[in-house]
Amino acid sequence: MKTQIPYWLIILGGCGQIFTALIYPYIRHKVFDWYNDVKQLKPLNQEIAKTYGRYIQGLNFSFGFIAILLTGDLQNGTRLALALTGLIAAYWIGKVITQIAYYPMYQIPQKAIFKIGSYFMNSLFILFAVVYAWLFIINFTTYFNF
Repeated sequence: MKTQIPYWLIILGGCGQIFTALIYPYIRHKVFDWYNDVKQLKPLNQEIAKTYGRYIQGLNFSFGFIAILLTGDLQNGTRLALALTGLIAAYWIGKVITQIAYYPMYQIPQKAIFKIGSYFMNSLFILFAVVYAWLFIINFTTYFNF
């Protein structure tokens, strides 16, 4: 019997990833005062930091867009599904590990909205990691006939 992840869960993850892409500039500006910190860098390093920020935002949006538009294709057991879900799972698992390993050392502003937002965002990151790891496992077992 082949295991399937409910489409609604993949779509929910996709919507969540698009949400993270859209909220990312607000978090950088209001929570981390990122733009003022970046201004202290040399001009080239400022542009590099901004570029990487855009990459993160673009990947989050793209992964969400793929999840919403290609829900069934993400679990069809093809080599492409295996590769793509493996990539996205590694991305989000890496994000969760980074959150746990490094971010607790830093303080976020102590306003209630930021504390609640922190728990919400971390929950989303864990959701993404679980959904894509689960998709990867489904594709792996399908592709290799386990």
